[in-house]
Amino acid sequence: MPGSNARPLPEQDLGHILEHTQGLWEDLRGARLFVTGGTAFFGRWMLESFLKANDDFQLGAEATVLTRDPARFAAAAPHVVGHPAVTLHAGDVRTFSFPEAECTHVLHMATEAGPGMSPLASFRTAVEGTERVLSFAGLRGTRKLLVTSSGAVYGTQPPDLERVSEEYIGGSRPEDAARGYGHGKRAAEYLCSVAAATTDLEVKIARCFAFVGPLLPLDEDYAIGNFFGDALNGDRVLVKGDGTARRSYLYASDLAIWLWTILVRGESGRPYNVGSEQDINISDLARLVARIVRPGVHVRVAQEALPGVPPTRYVPSTARSASELGLREWVLLDDAVRRTANWYLQGPPPEGGR
Repeated sequence: MPGSNARPLPEQDLGHILEHTQGLWEDLRGARLFVTGGTAFFGRWMLESFLKANDDFQLGAEATVLTRDPARFAAAAPHVVGHPAVTLHAGDVRTFSFPEAECTHVLHMATEAGPGMSPLASFRTAVEGTERVLSFAGLRGTRKLLVTSSGAVYGTQPPDLERVSEEYIGGSRPEDAARGYGHGKRAAEYLCSVAAATTDLEVKIARCFAFVGPLLPLDEDYAIGNFFGDALNGDRVLVKGDGTARRSYLYASDLAIWLWTILVRGESGRPYNVGSEQDINISDLARLVARIVRPGVHVRVAQEALPGVPPTRYVPSTARSASELGLREWVLLDDAVRRTANWYLQGPPPEGGR
């Protein structure tokens, strides 16, 4: 969505992030960050909040951002790439050449998932990319590394399990060839756990669920993004299934707060769920987005629910993040949808959407 995503994130949201992370930034004073996945949704929120903190608190920190296409990133986020604290490093996360400079912190957020991506390619990117990043961190004296894993490591959440915690030992069956993303994230976590147990590197693991906010892709495999795309571009919002699935969504400014906190204060090798506990069924979510983005737009549910079939769930327990790190959800869903809608409605019309 060129032209739409090139805008900076809302000052209100960046201020919100700094308000709830003030005590963390001394850990990054003079830091040298290496960032993978910096051009995508997570990465943009982390980079823009980092630059806001760097300027406001005069941290004197710098970030090297790995990207396969520096020119494309420069066009998509000129305010990020043009900042003097940012350097781009061309390469693929699986094979990149190692920058020569010291690196104190790593944010490893690169992933491969979405339309057209094979499960095997997704698996290989997760595993080979994590191996490469861990090798780089070991050679450059990195102190702390954050890896963004996924709730997909739990496999299919049992319908009678209201919220899945980090103690849940389920997972996708090895013979399930379609689950390359989840298998890859599990394998990447294993590599990180070995590093945490056998080296001085502090490896922080964030198991991320579902999110909403400015920059969320509207034309990929994210239900809420598709609903925004439909409402912004068409005359109906389409729910592709029966609408009974239950999901929860954490707003992106809260996501950034959680990730920065886990990086600085999380226990090495200990995973933390990142997401919202406030679940909603997909039909009601579509109606909420439609009502806020374009009141009166029609919501169509493609399939009828089958009697007696329990809804699928993808909802985390965040008790560990709350009790150990003091994290919570500050921006609730209605406000999160409204903020996201305002960002898109105030800028150039987004292209695409399903």
